[in-house]
Amino acid sequence: MTNRRDFLASIAAGVSFPLIGTDFVSSARAAVPASKEFRIGWQKGSAIQVLAKHKGVIEKRLATLGIESVKWVEFQFGPPLLEALGLGAVDLGAVGDTPPIFAQAAGARLVYVAATPSSQSAILVPKASPIQTVAELKGKRVAFAKGSSSHNLTVRALSNAGLTIKDITEVHLAPADASAAFSGGRVDAWAVWDPFFAIAEQRYEARILIDAKAPHLAGNSFWLASRAFAESYPGILTASLDEIGQLVAWAGANRKELAEFYAKETGVDVKPVLAAFERADYAWGPVTEAHIRSQQQLAQTFHELGIVPRKVDPRDIVWRAPTN
Repeated sequence: MTNRRDFLASIAAGVSFPLIGTDFVSSARAAVPASKEFRIGWQKGSAIQVLAKHKGVIEKRLATLGIESVKWVEFQFGPPLLEALGLGAVDLGAVGDTPPIFAQAAGARLVYVAATPSSQSAILVPKASPIQTVAELKGKRVAFAKGSSSHNLTVRALSNAGLTIKDITEVHLAPADASAAFSGGRVDAWAVWDPFFAIAEQRYEARILIDAKAPHLAGNSFWLASRAFAESYPGILTASLDEIGQLVAWAGANRKELAEFYAKETGVDVKPVLAAFERADYAWGPVTEAHIRSQQQLAQTFHELGIVPRKVDPRDIVWRAPTN
């Protein structure tokens, strides 16, 4: 990255840090695409993806299965990544909880293949703001990235306070632009995820109005794959997920080392990065019934509010790794 703002501008739509996990193991012999290529959609906002690309662990593992090339295709935010997945232009990628709902509603051909807790997120207000509760956001300008996990965070926080999204003035901004608006006093509050959350706390002395530690605001992030690829090459997919899980397990036990690596790779100050990593909830595994119910509730809420145009059931696009 040429500078910090370029990096900040590259993280959008609720992509959280993929977090800790164990393994996905396929006992099936891996079929190989005719191109002998595996394509990963990645974002610089994901520490695990940055680490995986740097270490080449997926390349090494898939070489033993006949894959000659792993192509890393960079995206600035979640929706275009999922569009590419749905079209079969990439094979695997990760986003927050909200983009898959929009993608499914648009008919994208993709499937959920793994889940992690979301990185920590919060609704922030300036240190001197008179706003003390979520209910006091009524009539205020609240910034968040449309279609992102922070969009979902805002909707749920308002609902719990007896409000709807129509009770605020929505200001749809990517994190880098929202950061400038927040520090410049052009919005009253900002819903965002780490590392922006941690950066705002340390750089602007932002105050937490409410954060995702509240039980009703806890969220998830997901790895998704092209449906065609998952159905045709389950062995390649499960081997890749296994390598990601092993990296995540290492990262959870080596947060300081990961923070130093990530800060060096991206140009972001190490202090907020470490703060974000230290408070992350580390877990990794297949998509469970609890994940599905959470996504179903999100889909229903966004449809009822008119945010997505049609009803969808996330259960319809959950992939299960083969057991033999």
